[in-house]
Amino acid sequence: MKPSYYLDFPRALGATVCCAGFKLSPEDFFVEEIPGFAFTGEGEHACVFIEKTNLNTMDVVQALARYAGVEPHAIGYCGLKDKNAQTRQWFSVCLQASRVDFSSFSLEGAHVLETALHTRKLRRGDHRGNFFRICLRDVVGEKSVIEERLFLMGYRGVPNYFGEQRFGREGNNLVEAERLFARRRGKMRAFKQRMYVSAARAWLFNQILAERVRQGNWNILLEGEQVEPQAPLWGRGRPGCAGPLFELENSVLQQWSSWCEWLEHCGLQQERRQTVLQPQQFSWAWQSQDLLLSFSLSGGQFATSILRELLVERP
Repeated sequence: MKPSYYLDFPRALGATVCCAGFKLSPEDFFVEEIPGFAFTGEGEHACVFIEKTNLNTMDVVQALARYAGVEPHAIGYCGLKDKNAQTRQWFSVCLQASRVDFSSFSLEGAHVLETALHTRKLRRGDHRGNFFRICLRDVVGEKSVIEERLFLMGYRGVPNYFGEQRFGREGNNLVEAERLFARRRGKMRAFKQRMYVSAARAWLFNQILAERVRQGNWNILLEGEQVEPQAPLWGRGRPGCAGPLFELENSVLQQWSSWCEWLEHCGLQQERRQTVLQPQQFSWAWQSQDLLLSFSLSGGQFATSILRELLVERP
């Protein structure tokens, strides 16, 4: 029987205050990548800024590879973007000594906005963050209560959970991670293995963050913490905390000890991730019964972590 993974993690700000239609059309969920550096203007990597609708990142990677006559691994990108959305993101294409004119690149649902040259391949996490513009349709709820919650979210932030998309449909990436950890050998495509390992690390992080939300200390410093509240992304190395915080994290992870051992076996180094997601330039506006949200998030943070503290999605 397939294991069950409960993905409805506890909320920090109380019960949701409205329901609304979400992603009823791709234009309702707009994401634009914010680069983390300036392009050099020279080099063997052609960088292409593409707007796409109803396409995932790998659809564009495959199309760019065919157009440029290179292998897909020659294409770089900073992060995976939603398919059911309108998104803008950068891709790099390693062309070595050759040159390709991307102004004629054609793919249904995608078009080129800008190009630049750069000295190296774009890699996951190279971007500074993402700008979001989200339209919630036919919102049902008391406007004053909704706006009070929005103000609180912008002021206090929300728990920095990994979004459900990290875990796959119905948590399937966690199911595959469980199988991978049990097998401990055998061949698997590197991309899929990285995806399942990433999901497992995210799951353990969310378990600890969920416990801190239950205890009401997800956004305050505990003894053994410095600078900001954090939880581990598991891997090799000494724990990045001590005292009561170490005891809290250890108690949560005891039931996942086999997963921790396997992640260490993968050679990953232990890191820390902040437990508070603080949206930047957070604003909202009403358009009749629709609610338009705008905000920026750092790379690796999820817009769904914002939305889950506000609403229940209506099909």
